[in-house]
Amino acid sequence: MSRRHRAEKREVNPDPKFGDLVVSKFMNSIMKEGKKSVAERIVYGALDRMQSRAKSDPIQLFHSALDNVMPAVEVRSRRVGGATYQVPVEVRPERRQALAIRWLITAARSRNENTMEERLSGELLDAANNRGTAVKKREDTHKMAEANRAFSHYRW
Repeated sequence: MSRRHRAEKREVNPDPKFGDLVVSKFMNSIMKEGKKSVAERIVYGALDRMQSRAKSDPIQLFHSALDNVMPAVEVRSRRVGGATYQVPVEVRPERRQALAIRWLITAARSRNENTMEERLSGELLDAANNRGTAVKKREDTHKMAEANRAFSHYRW
């Protein structure tokens, strides 16, 4: 890591269909080996599938799913006098979004439907309804932070 200055944030262009920055970031995270058109097809297909199954606005469903997965607190390791403590800290907004996106994609990839489109739409619908693997990951993170609340005075 550079000690001189923080890396400047790259601006992401909004996605072409909905004009949404978060959908664009999500698409970029799904993308493998620079294949953006494949990632676009997967995300838009999943959103269309969500719209047909839930009969409501897919972008609203997507944002509610993301909100349900975003963690408020997490634990970070901190060494104090030879012992390592798991110290609960609040999560910055950019990191909350990045973690939610990462957890949703990981959970979708580990599902066992046939296509990635089906997996992603299923996971997003589950997350919008406050269930599923990604939401469980958020709950586990919160439980871990709650269990280690005694070490919160080691926060930095």
